[in-house]
Amino acid sequence: MQITSIGHAGFHLQTNAGSILCDPWTNPTYFASWVPFPDNSELDWKALGQCDYLYVSHLHLDHFDERNLRENVSKDATVLLPDYPVPDLKRELEKLGFTKFVETTDSVKTTVSGPKGDLDVMIIALRAPADGPIGDSGLVVSDGETTAFNMNDARPIDLDVIADQFGHVDVHMLQYSGAIWYPMVYDIPKRSKANFAAQKRQRGMDRARSYIEQVGATWVIPSAGPPMFLDDDLFALNDFGSGIDDPSQNARPGDVTSIFPDQETFLEQMRIHGTDDGERHRGLMMVSGSTARFTGSTLDEVSHPYAPHDVFGENKQAYLERMKEKFAPVIAAQKQTWAVDDSESLLEPLRELFEPIMAQSDLICDGIGYPVGLVITPDFHSKDGADHPQAQTVVLDFPNRIVREPKEGEGKYRYGFRIAPELVRTVLRDQEPDWVNTIFLSTRFTTWRIGGYNEYLYTFFKCLTDERIAYADGWFSEAHDDSASIVKDGWEIQRRCPHLKADLSKFGVIEGEKLTCNLHGWQWDLPSGRCLTSKGHELRAKHLDAPTQ
Repeated sequence: MQITSIGHAGFHLQTNAGSILCDPWTNPTYFASWVPFPDNSELDWKALGQCDYLYVSHLHLDHFDERNLRENVSKDATVLLPDYPVPDLKRELEKLGFTKFVETTDSVKTTVSGPKGDLDVMIIALRAPADGPIGDSGLVVSDGETTAFNMNDARPIDLDVIADQFGHVDVHMLQYSGAIWYPMVYDIPKRSKANFAAQKRQRGMDRARSYIEQVGATWVIPSAGPPMFLDDDLFALNDFGSGIDDPSQNARPGDVTSIFPDQETFLEQMRIHGTDDGERHRGLMMVSGSTARFTGSTLDEVSHPYAPHDVFGENKQAYLERMKEKFAPVIAAQKQTWAVDDSESLLEPLRELFEPIMAQSDLICDGIGYPVGLVITPDFHSKDGADHPQAQTVVLDFPNRIVREPKEGEGKYRYGFRIAPELVRTVLRDQEPDWVNTIFLSTRFTTWRIGGYNEYLYTFFKCLTDERIAYADGWFSEAHDDSASIVKDGWEIQRRCPHLKADLSKFGVIEGEKLTCNLHGWQWDLPSGRCLTSKGHELRAKHLDAPTQ
C-alpha cells in the first residue's frame, strides 16, 4: 500500500484494488481563518482526483472542501459513505454530482468489489450531536497485505472492533492537535488563558497517545494537525515553538501558549512518553506531498517533497511569514464574498431562524436553562463592544423559547458572544445549519461565560434544521445504560463516561479526588459525582474505603 499525505487530514491510498482519496481539503475555510499546514496548494489535485473511491469523513469544512470536490474529483468515484443518522453528507455530495455510493454499516467490515479487485473497508461512525455536525468517522482499509486506520479527528469510544475484524493495524493516522476556540476567545486574564491553553494542548496529545496504545499499530502518522492562521488578526494563534508542553508547569505572565502543537512537537511527545519505542509504535513524519510505501508492517520507502524541518522548529515562523504573504490575496478575495453589513436590525432574521428550532427542542432548551446574549458588533474583540454605535444585542431566551431585545436592567448574561455583523449576515444568507463549524471555529468572535461549559448550547448552534434538532433532542432524551462499573485507583466508578460514553477504564485518569476523561477533557469531583465541566452529567462513584450504608 502506498500512502500519500495530501495535507491536514487528507490522504491518498493506492492499493492493488484501487485508489482512495480521503478528506481532500485545500481551500482556506472557516471565514478564511484556516489554511492547510504545511501548504498543499501546489499538489496536482486533478491527478489526485482521478481516484476509484472517495471518503469524506464528515462535513467539517477542513474535511469537506466543496470547491475542490466539485472542480477536481472525478464524479465516477465511488463514495464510501459513513452510516450517519442524518443524511446531510450524502445530500451535499449528491449536489456536487456524485452518484455512486457504498452505504456502509457502522463498525462492520464490508468487502468492496471493483474492476481492480476486492478491498476490505470499515467505517466507524460516531453519531452523537457533539461529533462533527451530526457525525464524524474513521476509515479502516485492508488490501490483504497492509491494514491502515485513518482516524483523522474522530474520537471513537470502542476500538476493539478493529482488532476483532481486521487483526493487527499496520498504519494509524490520527489527530493530535486542537480544533477548537477555547480558551483563546474567552474573556479571562492573560495568565489564566495561558495556563488553560497549556492544559488543553497537553490533553489533546495525551488523548492521542491513549488512542495509539489502544490501536497498537506499528506505524503512527500524526495528521489532522493544526491549520495555519495567516490573517493579521489571527496570526498569533500559530504555535511558534514556545508553548508549554508540561501541564504541571505554570505559565509565566505574558506567555502566549498555542493549543495547536505541530507534527514535530507530537512526535517528540511520543518519544518522551515512550509511545514511540522503535518497536511497537514508530512515529512517521509526513508533510503535504510525502509518500510512504508499506508491505504489511514494513516501511519500504518514504520520500518527501522537501526536508520537513524546513517548516518546523526554528524555521517555522519564517515559513508562516512566507505563507502569510502568499495567501493574502486569497484571504482578501474570500472576505469579499461575505455579506455586506447594511446596518439593518438582525432581530427579526434571528427570530425567524431560532424560534422554530427552540419550539422543537424542549430538552435542549431546558438544558441551556438561561438567556444567552448575542452582541453583534464590529468591535467584537472588546469587552466594550456592546457600546459601539453600530452594535446590537439580541437575547436568545431559552427558558421562554423566544428571541427578543434586552430587558431594561437585565445585566450581564451567563453566556454571551460578540460576533461581527458580517459573519452573522453571511450565515443567515447562506442558510447555514451549523454556527459551531463556521463562525465559532473561525475564532473571529469573543465570548464569556459564568459557570461551566454548556454542551446543550453548542449542540443547539450545530442543529439549526428541523431534522438535526429532532435527532439531537431525541439523542439526549434516550436512556443510556450506566450500570456497568470499574475499579480504578481505589474508586468504583461507572464504566461509561456520562458525557459521550467513553470507556473510563481506558480514558479515565484519576488525580486525588478528581476524574478526567481524556476523550474530551471533561472532569468530575469523585466524592460528589458532580461534573466540573458542564451542567448535569453526574457520575456514579464510590471510594472503596468508604463505609457501606
